[in-house]
Amino acid sequence: NGQLSRAVGAVAKLIAKEGKLATLKLPSGEVRSISKDYSATVRQVGNVGVNKKNLGRAGSKCWLGKCPIVRGVVMNPVYHLHGGGEGRTPIGRKNSQLLGVFLHLEE
Repeated sequence: NGQLSRAVGAVAKLIAKEGKLATLKLPSGEVRSISKDYSATVRQVGNVGVNKKNLGRAGSKCWLGKCPIVRGVVMNPVYHLHGGGEGRTPIGRKNSQLLGVFLHLEE
């Protein structure tokens, strides 16, 4: 029918053989019965180290959409609520969820 377990690091385990069926456990946890008449290839996928590749610089990583995570406190006030201030300042706003609880209790 199709191909099973082709991704890097994906392994399908043969659990049992009963009659004309073989039971496989797929990486997703799904247990699937297939015919013993199907052919299988046991080998390693060729792109095993693809996620270990050193990209060399920050720009290369950004091209892949993996940009750095910047805290709101270090941003300018234009870009985030917690930004701005002289030196290191506290956030300056109470937790909105907690404030909502207090407002709800006063009613």
